[in-house]
Amino acid sequence: MITKYTLIMCEIKEQVANGTLGPGDKLPSVRQLSERFSCSKNTIIKAYNELEKEHLIYSVPKSGYYIVNEYRSFDNDKTNQKIDFLSAGPDKEVMPYIEFQHCINQAIDIYKEELFTYSDQQGIYSLRLQLIKYLQDLQVFTNPERLFIVSGSQQALNMLVSMPFPNGKNNILVEQPTYFGFIESLNLHKATTFGIELTMEGIDLARLEYIFRNNQIKFFYIVPRFHNPLGHSYTNEEKKRIVKLAQKYDVYIVEDDFLGDLDPNPKADPMFSYDPSGRVIYIKSFSKIMLPGLRLAIAVLPNLMINTFLRYKFSSDFNSSALSQGALEIYLKSGMFSGHIKRIRGLYHRKMQLLQEACEMYLSSNTSFSKPSSGFYLTIHLPDQVKARRMVDLLLRENIYVDDAIRMFLPEYRKENMLRLSISQVNENQINQGIEQIARCVDFICGKKDYIFQSPSSLL
Repeated sequence: MITKYTLIMCEIKEQVANGTLGPGDKLPSVRQLSERFSCSKNTIIKAYNELEKEHLIYSVPKSGYYIVNEYRSFDNDKTNQKIDFLSAGPDKEVMPYIEFQHCINQAIDIYKEELFTYSDQQGIYSLRLQLIKYLQDLQVFTNPERLFIVSGSQQALNMLVSMPFPNGKNNILVEQPTYFGFIESLNLHKATTFGIELTMEGIDLARLEYIFRNNQIKFFYIVPRFHNPLGHSYTNEEKKRIVKLAQKYDVYIVEDDFLGDLDPNPKADPMFSYDPSGRVIYIKSFSKIMLPGLRLAIAVLPNLMINTFLRYKFSSDFNSSALSQGALEIYLKSGMFSGHIKRIRGLYHRKMQLLQEACEMYLSSNTSFSKPSSGFYLTIHLPDQVKARRMVDLLLRENIYVDDAIRMFLPEYRKENMLRLSISQVNENQINQGIEQIARCVDFICGKKDYIFQSPSSLL
């Protein structure tokens, strides 16, 4: 016997199939359908819940249920046959398109005036208040006067490279390797830059103290959690010791915590939490965890730097998008953001575990890889004779996209045998296949003829 809720599900699926209902269309309310089908509201809710599990509909709190994009079979869709370990934006299947569309529509009504005038340079004040509450969950305690809304973390980093600091110093220290966008800012501003080698075991703290003491370091740019490209995370004790050294030698720290929301360890703290003196500048982006096109990030600065940062922000773009800010405020207030973070934290943790299991299974003993607890990034250290650039070219012929890490190094630290893999946009069921092909490629270059690609002629 077919249950009532199954009949309801079938009817909605049929309407989607024949085009009566399309992506973004709102479904009838629970009350309306219960009257139409002469059944309880619980029956309708069960039908809607089952359709949500099948990713055919999506709920928006206090608004209703909506049709999501049409289901696509990855086996049959040729555009999805590529295995993408290169792209570092959020997983497209979990971006909150419909939820955020709802928030944008509301923001247009609420923030009409701000859309046609210049808003507060630091960001809409009500959003800053909301962000203060959000940051408390990350153990970042501050006030709205110290918080700036910027047009992506890259804008904040670029301004910090060029602007003067209260310590009067000019040189910048970076982990090696590090985020290539920051290296590009350093190059454009011709900043004198020092590096310190980072491995999955961390940095040499004695070496760090030597650099702080002898090289007039303005600030140390550091990614303390889920580092790009290594995936490394510092322990709380290491963070404390780095902050103490910065305080001792009058060095500022620019903490880029862009993936901090994904940390599965609830006891892991940002460096900012160990810095009551204002020595740590905290940067938090929404691009990787939500929607890159939103172009919003947070910068929390010490009081001494607020006026200078305001001047540089003014010269850059005066203020960040009021529409994006208003929509983000509604998204945070509604609880949608909290639900989204819970979903993606589990997703990326699972993907990272699958990736490491595949590396363990397929990569030969002359190849090593980093083992992050979560985040987007993992690096593969190739045998010395295997150049990452050649690997990228060969894998591209097999429709496998990876990134060599050369652009993430200062020239004197450059390594040519490191691949960066990102799990954020690769499909889960492609991870094993992709790593197996990477392993075949390594063994082919090393001269092991019994380990060649499925289409070996493409390598010749």
